[in-house]
Formats: sequence, structure tokens, C-alpha cells
Amino acid sequence: MSLLEYLASHPPLFHAGVFLAGLAVGSFLNVVIFRLPRRMHQEWRRDCCALLNVTPSADLAEEAPGLVFPASRCPHCGHAIAPWENIPVMSYLLLRGKCSSCRQPISMRYPLVELLTASLSLLVSLRFGFSAQTIAALLFTWCLIALSGIDLDHKLLPDDITLPLLWLGLLVNIFMLFAGLIPALLGAMAGYLVLWIVYQVFRLLTGKEGMGYGDFKLLAALGAWNGIQMLPLMLVMASLIGALVGGSRILSGRQQRSQPIPFGPYLALAGWVALLWGPRITATYVTWAGR
Repeated sequence: MSLLEYLASHPPLFHAGVFLAGLAVGSFLNVVIFRLPRRMHQEWRRDCCALLNVTPSADLAEEAPGLVFPASRCPHCGHAIAPWENIPVMSYLLLRGKCSSCRQPISMRYPLVELLTASLSLLVSLRFGFSAQTIAALLFTWCLIALSGIDLDHKLLPDDITLPLLWLGLLVNIFMLFAGLIPALLGAMAGYLVLWIVYQVFRLLTGKEGMGYGDFKLLAALGAWNGIQMLPLMLVMASLIGALVGGSRILSGRQQRSQPIPFGPYLALAGWVALLWGPRITATYVTWAGR
């Protein structure tokens, strides 16, 4: 019996393996969330210097860290993180949330992202079981976590993630894993156009930009994965969650009305829920509304 056959016949082991893999991937996503925007900003500054024929500053002469190499270091003292200090969640607990060298606190964000990634990965495996849908949905989940973290930090949804996510959604739906190919194509086109139209109308009425182009691309990617039939659910869900969270932050004084609110995390959450339970939610609503 092969390893795959063994895991398929022992669901608890499969789910445990997915959870552990999620912890490891979550550790990598922390690096992506931290490093990718900084690499992009450095590339933009270099391009601006080249366009304006200006000599780049000294900090642009050094290559920004990659997503895999070099190894992570403490942002306070530069201490190279040893392998035993990089075990997801466990290392944070063993170090008591502090750098082993300078004793400066380590952000709680790192273990939280690892636990979030592992938990959502486990839910995916429980929903789809031992199947190709699980593999695809895991990639979908991990991309959305990275995009959400970057958008929360920088109000940015990188094309390096959104565009491959869009094409991957169309690819998996060639095999009709989550939707037919035609609904996926229509979902990608309609997802982009809906928010683009909202953006243009808002700009005409107020003279301001209500959202970024990254939001259009993300909804296009979500439409490619879920199909056009899930767009209303995703838009309503994202708008409601965004309004509740944004409104509560403004009322509590943690955010000013003039400050932009990243919409990407709410779109990501809505798209993830739609992928796992969208048909059930819409069927329940139709049944309830028909009474």
C-alpha cells in the first residue's frame, strides 16, 4: 500500500498531516507578507530612478531579501534565526515570545498566522476530504491569507499573487473542480467589471478613488474559482463584513473616517466561504426566502 493510499484510508492521519503542513506553510506566509511588499517597493523606486535618470540611493544598491533566501533575522538585532527557533508556534512558546539574542518581543502575529493557516487548511481537508479539490482549495486558501496580510499592512494586493490565482482558478475549473469553465470565465470577467464600474461611479460622484485596482483583480480571481453564480453572495458577504468591521473601528476611535479601509481581506473571506459552503448557503437562503 502506497503512502497516498494509506492516507486516503486513514482520514484522521490525513487531516493531521494537513494541519501540520498548514503550520509550516503559515511560517512561510509570514515571510511572504513581510518581504514581498518591500521587494516591490524597492523595484518601484529603482524604476522611478531609471525613468528620471537619477542615481539610486545607497539602500537601493543592495538586493532586497528573497522569499526563500537569505534566512530570517531578528529585525531588532540582526540575529540569524536558528532552525530550532523557527518551528511554527512551538518556537514562539519556547522563546516566550522574545528574541533569544536581544530579548526584544516577537510579534504575536507570527504564531497567529501559522495557527490561522493550519486551522483553515484543516477545515478545507474536512470539507473536501482526500481529493484533488483539497489540493486546489489549499493553494487558494494560502494565497488568500498572504493577500489579506499584505493588504492589511500596505493597502496593496500584489499582481504577483492575484494574477496567478486568477489563472489557476480557470485552470482547475477546466476539470470542473468547483464550477464549470464557462461560469468560471464569466465569473472572472464579471468580478472585475462589477468593482470597476463601482469605482468609476464613485469617482464621478465624489472625485475620489473608493478602492484600488487590486480589488478588481482579486474579485476576478474569486469569480474564476467560484463561478459567476457565487458573485452576488461574495459581494454581499464582503460588503456586510467590511461595513461591520469598519464601522466598529470608526465608532471605537481606532480608525478615522478619512482613513482608507482595505477591502481585500473581506473579499478574501467571502470568496473562501463561498468556495467551501457557497452552494449550501445559497440553497438555504432560497429555501428560507421561498417560505
